[in-house]
Amino acid sequence: MARLLHDFNTEFDDAVPDVGLLSQRVAGFIERDEAIFLLVGDAPDGMAEIRFRPSLMTGELDAYLEELYVAPPRRGQGLGRALLEGAMEAARERGATHMDLGTSEADVAARALYERAGFTNREGKPDGARDVRLRTRALGRFTRDLTGNQLAWT
Repeated sequence: MARLLHDFNTEFDDAVPDVGLLSQRVAGFIERDEAIFLLVGDAPDGMAEIRFRPSLMTGELDAYLEELYVAPPRRGQGLGRALLEGAMEAARERGATHMDLGTSEADVAARALYERAGFTNREGKPDGARDVRLRTRALGRFTRDLTGNQLAWT
């Protein structure tokens, strides 16, 4: 997990602590039940971090997809979509009714993934900040057929 977090931040030229310190922090978040971490792929090849907070406006639990990353050689193979669906399912299981996330304006692939999954731009102003696009999605329930394939959101 920590290696993927390190790679993600390094890829986007963000400051990042070393892998050892990240490992300790991830372990602490898990021990304190402050986040859920998902992994995908054999290496693993991708990860997601979901944080939770109560909403003052609705009184319900909201989820925040803090990080979603797939290693560059594995992109375009459905791992990001699997992580996103897993994150939404984990949030629903915990009782969250909405999920928010942020992504850069320049990350066309990530924006497309989130839009295909039903997230909408909540930035609200055409002349607003261009480096971060806030998106939100209601986490209704979905039905599955007998083989487990998703059919429809309700």
